[in-house]
Amino acid sequence: MTNNLDNVINPINIDKPSIVTLNGVLKLYSNSQQKYMQNILHHDINFGVGPAGTGKTFLAVACAVSALQQRYVKKILLSHPVVEAGEQLGFLPGDLIQKINPYLQPLYDALYDLLGFGKVEKYLQQQIIEIAPLAYMRGRTLNDAFIILDEAQNATIEQMKMFLTRLGMNSKVVITGDVTQIDLPRRTTSGLKHAIDLLENIPNISVTCFQSKDVVRHPLVRDIVDAYAKWEDSKN
Repeated sequence: MTNNLDNVINPINIDKPSIVTLNGVLKLYSNSQQKYMQNILHHDINFGVGPAGTGKTFLAVACAVSALQQRYVKKILLSHPVVEAGEQLGFLPGDLIQKINPYLQPLYDALYDLLGFGKVEKYLQQQIIEIAPLAYMRGRTLNDAFIILDEAQNATIEQMKMFLTRLGMNSKVVITGDVTQIDLPRRTTSGLKHAIDLLENIPNISVTCFQSKDVVRHPLVRDIVDAYAKWEDSKN
């Protein structure tokens, strides 16, 4: 049966769902964000794809926090592919979790905004919020969880299949990424692109595509995204 968050995300208007945060009701800035929220409400697996600054990661975390606070789920799990984007992970200090923590900073920032620093640290200690590198997900079944895979454009096809099949009972998955910023080795197909093409017509799986017009950062970010898109098109 489809997991339905209608009573969790507190829709003041069912056509315009909203989330109440520490700073008041979370404002949605575009039709794409509205669609994204609706999709997360009504689907168990959700893809949010588009350029940086469109809110796809923050809104995913906001939905996860709301579901946790309303006891719809028992935990939040945040995952990220371990891919070297020009940096050498092996030279960074600490264990693997400490090495990838800087890459998870957008997720941490969203959690701190929504829950406050103290509660986030408490939940991390209690493993109510868990950080799991994508490679460490193999063999797990995740029940009663809200699972977010960020920067999914850097997952391989095999990793994406493994991740998607971790879905347990009463759980939701949100997968975010930007297919224009793939850091995988050349001739390696992005698991995000492959999964969208393969799965988008399966019921209970949603795909929300964001565009440069959905960017909610400085207006120049939209122009930069468009300029790079034109440059990429000119190469093809």
